[in-house]
This record gives sequence, C-alpha cells and structure tokens, in this order.
Amino acid sequence: MTELDRRSFLGRGLATTGGVLASGVAIETLTAHASWADAGRPAAGAHRAGYGPPARTPSKNTGEELLALPAGFSYVVLGRTGTTMTDGVATPIAHDGMAAFPGTRRHTVRLIRNHEVRTAPGSPVGRVLVEGSARYDELGVAGTTTLEVDLRSGEVLRHFVSLNGTIVNCAGGRMLHDRGWLTCEETTAGVAQGWRRKHGYIFQVPLNGPEPGRPAPSQPLTAMGRFSHEAVAVDPRTGYVYETEDDSGKPDGFYRFRPRDPRDLAAGGVLEMLKVKGADGYDCREGQTMGARIPVEWVRIDDPDPDLENGAQTCTQQGLAKGGAMFNRLEGCWYGDGSIFFNSTSGGDAKNGDAPGADGYREGYGQVWRYVPGRRDGGTLVLVYESPGRRELDSPDNLTFTPRGGIVLCEDDAGSVDADPHPLAPGLVNVNRLIGLDPRRGQPFEFAVNIADDSEFAGACFSPDGSVLFVNQLGDTVSPDPPGRTYAIRGPWHRGPL
Repeated sequence: MTELDRRSFLGRGLATTGGVLASGVAIETLTAHASWADAGRPAAGAHRAGYGPPARTPSKNTGEELLALPAGFSYVVLGRTGTTMTDGVATPIAHDGMAAFPGTRRHTVRLIRNHEVRTAPGSPVGRVLVEGSARYDELGVAGTTTLEVDLRSGEVLRHFVSLNGTIVNCAGGRMLHDRGWLTCEETTAGVAQGWRRKHGYIFQVPLNGPEPGRPAPSQPLTAMGRFSHEAVAVDPRTGYVYETEDDSGKPDGFYRFRPRDPRDLAAGGVLEMLKVKGADGYDCREGQTMGARIPVEWVRIDDPDPDLENGAQTCTQQGLAKGGAMFNRLEGCWYGDGSIFFNSTSGGDAKNGDAPGADGYREGYGQVWRYVPGRRDGGTLVLVYESPGRRELDSPDNLTFTPRGGIVLCEDDAGSVDADPHPLAPGLVNVNRLIGLDPRRGQPFEFAVNIADDSEFAGACFSPDGSVLFVNQLGDTVSPDPPGRTYAIRGPWHRGPL
C-alpha cells in the first residue's frame, strides 16, 4: 500500500464520524438499548437494519480476499501470525480478545491483544515468549501482545509481547479508568497436565509500562477466582468486576468480584455468583422470555482459589450448591448503558443438533443477556436477544458496544452437526460472521463474513475516535495455519447503527 492509499483509507474516518469523539460517548449514547431490551421483541422495519449485503472485498494492503463487507467499507491486515515484531519475536498464533486504548501520541491507538495458544507446555510453536522476562509459569505458551497503530497512515509503529508465562488467554476486559487490560485464562489446567504452576486466573496488563523486550510481570489475581475464565467488564461506578465462565459441556456461572480497593485488584475482595431470587439453580439456558425482568441476588464463593488437584470443589460447584443460576458457555462481556451485557454462546430454545452435555442440556444458537445492577438490591437480569436459528445468529462469542449505540457480536460457530455454509465462502462448512444488533430495531444483521477460513472472529473493538473497528481472526490455536490476523475496518459508519 502506498502512503497515499494508507492516508486515504485511515484518514477519511475523522471526517466521516464528525471529528474526534469523546472517550465516554459510547456509554452516553447507549440509552437506546433499553427500549428494545425491555420490550423483548424486534421493532417494526427490522429488515432495513444494517449497511446492506456484504460482498467479497480485497484487503487494501495485501490484496487478499479475506472478508466480505458492505459497500463502502474497506480494511487492512495488521499483526499477522509469523511477522516479526519490534522486540524481535515472531507474532504468535491464536489472536483472541482485545481492547483499543488511546495511543501514546496523537492520532495513534494502542491495542492489547490476547493469544489463546493451546499447545503443549513449553512448545515453541506460535509461542508468546520473551526469554529472561518475569513469567508466572516458565512453560507458559500464551499471553498478550501490544500494537501501536497510526490511525492516519495505517502503519504499525510498535508491536511487542506485553505479557507472557500464562496459558489459553482467551478474552478479558478493560481495567477501571482504562488503566490497562485484564487478560483471562480459559482453563484450570495445572501440574498434572505438565505445567509448572496451576492455572485458571486473571492477570493485569498495564496500559503503560510494558515495552519491547520488557513485558509486564505475570502475577495471578487469585481472589478473582480459579475457573475457565472468558471475559470481564468493570462497572466504573463501583469498581465491581463482572466475570463470565466458559467450561464446555457443563453449566456455567456469572460472577462478580467486589474488590477491597477497586484501584488495586491484588489487594483481594469477595467473589460471588449470580442467583435468581426465590429459585435455586434457576436454568437460564432455555425456556426464557425476551424482555422479562428477573430479580437476582448474589451468593459468595467461599474458596475462590480451590485446590482442584486434591479434590476441592470448583468455583462453579460452590456457587451452584448455594442456588446459583445456570448458563451455557458465557463468553463476551461489556459494560454500557449502566449495565453489563454478556453472551451465552450456546443458550436458547432453538437447538443446533449437537449431542447433549453431561447434564442432558442440548446447545442452542445463543443468547445476549443484560444485567442491571441494583442500588438497594441484587439487581435485575434481562434476556435481550435469543437466536431462533443459525441464519440470524450462530454462537455469539466476544461482543463490543459501538460509539453510535449498536452492538457487534463475534460468531464462534460451536456446532459440529449443523453445517453453516455461506454463499460468499464456497468450500467452507462452518462460516463465522460479525453480527450487528441495531439498538433502534432490536434486530440482528450481517455486517462481515470471514471468507478466509472457518476460524472465529474475536476481540472486536472501536478506536477511541470511533473511526476504525479492529477485530481479530483467531486462526488456529495449536499451529500457524491458518494464521491469526488483526483487521482494521474503515467505512461509512454514520449510515447505519454501528
């Protein structure tokens, strides 16, 4: 790509979005969500939602047809697996959860990106590693990388490992006051599986501090729980951290962590699981009504760091024993509109055909939930959207709010029986998409299609000025083929709900 092409691609957004947006504008413009979340049904005219049908689109900087996007949208590829970073390390595999922060210089953005590497202990394949750095587990293969991107030129200014010594870093969330990123391990593996240390924790990646060759020390926040973490979201009014759990084949819980000091999560606190008032073991996975307001309370997890190797009860077992509510594959989690929105990837009454789990539950096509904190009680739970089938929405994973009041859902097709082909991606059996939720109509619409391979979308997030949507293509979690990629998508956002 020439310098002129880069500037024309990434430079137009500052004008088309009406100038630089304030960092808090996303929260301030999300009140529209309440109308359709509480109504529990799509509004009239939902067929007009979105930006029009996607079409196969070549990348501006590589020429490869990797995405299908609506007319007027374009993209570049950043941080592909295998490319050499500023610190001399090869870009790892398995690009997953991510967040965008203001950069260190004007017109720049800093991305902190997870790598869900699932190789064997110490394996060099696609590993996140800086030799000699402070690592929690010397055999850890996963972690995070940080990219600094110039929004005008599209150039990656710096790209380096910002945390290593962990495993299976799936998603996470922004720290209080945007001081950095909370990265989550989606596993409870330990010494019995060949690692030096036990895993299943949340780690902090400061926004400022890590530099090329000097990643942040990886220290687990054990009071926040040891379980198969997926994502977190922080309520800026209280500092409470809400956490999702994704342990396939078993009921999962929705948690909150009440820290002693919201500015110092390492100081400890109380871990709790959501419970529906007056209904022990309430099953949120099916039989629910969109828009119904469900009063909830919270039960304490007495042992947030269980010794699983010696038969201790898991955090999930502890919470369910006290009547905690059951979900299925809780994944993406985001704060907005004074609420916490989160996805149940395989919840819902419309089933995908897979064999039932250990407790007999058959997976659905996905749910989007909203938790509204209460001032004098435990708060309220609302089912915002439930997919009636794969065409509308198939297995929502990560999610993000947009500066204009919409929601973007990253699909991670979880079904192994129900094939999910797409006319724009011939030859692929399970195709993943970015699905938008229109706050005015409450209707999902197809925004982007991964036409490169069958890996999931992950880590969707907007630049602070609202001009660029960054999103990852996971690639493979144990090999460099297919590779992980980060996309920067630019277009006429003002023409639609995202």
